[in-house]
Amino acid sequence: MTRMTLLRLGSAAAASALILSGCAGGAAPTSSTPPKATQPQSSGSGGELSGTVTFRSWSPIEQTTAQMVSAFEAQHAGTKIDATIFNYPEYLVDLQTRASSKTFPDIVGLQPGALTQQYRSNLMPLQECAAKTWGEDWQDKFYPIGIEQARAGNPEGDENFYSLPILVQTVNLWANTKLFSEAGQQVPKTWDELKSVVKAMEGQSYAPFMLPAKDGWLRNAVFLQIANNVDPGLVYKAEAGEVKWTEPKLVEAFDYFGRLFSEKIAQDGAIGLDAYPTGANQFEAGNAAMIPLGAWWVQQSDPTKDQSSIPALSVGMEGYEPFLFPTIPGGAPESQFVGGIDVSLGISADTANPDLACAVLTDWIAGEGGQKLIDTMNDIPAVKGINPSKFTSEKQEEIWNTFVNDWLPQVKYSRYFDDPKLDQAVADALAAVATGQQTPEQAAAAVQAVQDTLK
Repeated sequence: MTRMTLLRLGSAAAASALILSGCAGGAAPTSSTPPKATQPQSSGSGGELSGTVTFRSWSPIEQTTAQMVSAFEAQHAGTKIDATIFNYPEYLVDLQTRASSKTFPDIVGLQPGALTQQYRSNLMPLQECAAKTWGEDWQDKFYPIGIEQARAGNPEGDENFYSLPILVQTVNLWANTKLFSEAGQQVPKTWDELKSVVKAMEGQSYAPFMLPAKDGWLRNAVFLQIANNVDPGLVYKAEAGEVKWTEPKLVEAFDYFGRLFSEKIAQDGAIGLDAYPTGANQFEAGNAAMIPLGAWWVQQSDPTKDQSSIPALSVGMEGYEPFLFPTIPGGAPESQFVGGIDVSLGISADTANPDLACAVLTDWIAGEGGQKLIDTMNDIPAVKGINPSKFTSEKQEEIWNTFVNDWLPQVKYSRYFDDPKLDQAVADALAAVATGQQTPEQAAAAVQAVQDTLK
């Protein structure tokens, strides 16, 4: 999550990532400086822009948002963006408070599905803004998974876009390659290999598999990777009411999530560890060999920062390797790709300056602000053709290309649930399984009970 999305997630993948101080290494050499890719340009409303709009979100991170704000304001004299970035849990509270007090921000950060649907009545449709900026074929500029998820959870017949993505992602695992090399281990591709690697790495000064399970968004993201590896796509049929959550394969998915705790794959106390800032900081400090996060982790190697201020493992991504959640016995033969929108932006239906809000939103997706966003590697751009202005190492560029060229085009399954009540029900059920308060069968039945109350 930048969410992180989760900062990330979200999440998310999303909350702001905090860099652990006092652990910096030297800057990696620049291996290549690719030209800026041709990208869709943001033209806003086409008229003179002026005034102030407010922006509230958990993502992009504060430093990146400041660059995006400056880039827009430099292009449009007489405009001001009042931006505040929260940690994800605090943001949810702030957004709910503002919605109930009718002080909704002009531009808000959202996730697809549950979070967007929760505030749909507060949001204006954005397709007119998009078409005015990019033309009638504007949807073709985005990665398909972003367009698909942008309307997730809309009532039947409602084809409006209440938010548009600025960043997309995969959810996956990350390995500390230094620790793996020292232990003589390879990243696991199967569940049995995962158990074997954890066993081989036990007894050291680090956690073999750090699971920040306190956060509901992360529990759900891990579960959706497991569920799709058990039986690809079945969990979304349950969400749609086409099958019961008590289907054996879904019970099996709850069981494998529980095994992360009962089989001591996750560290002791995992259910009390938050992803941000604690889990992320611990992983970046070298205190874990593996952690489930997502593509947004590339932002730890922000090329726009003073490289001497970045923790050693994160400089040029030299200390990391992304990998997919291991396959499950009897499940899909290959790990499935789960992900989608990291963060999207919506505009208040009550904004006093819709033209300025539209211009800001589209600039941050695909204009100068969007380039600033991607230059920091905050996550993967939602539109095609934007790449960082520079890379600080071959490893960083290799990881970026893995996400953009190899993984993202294969993302088929969402890391989100569409309905807020169902999203919370799954998160609660997973917590109950992790702590032994419910069996997998009971957890599945509890989710089905909530599903039965939904239209």
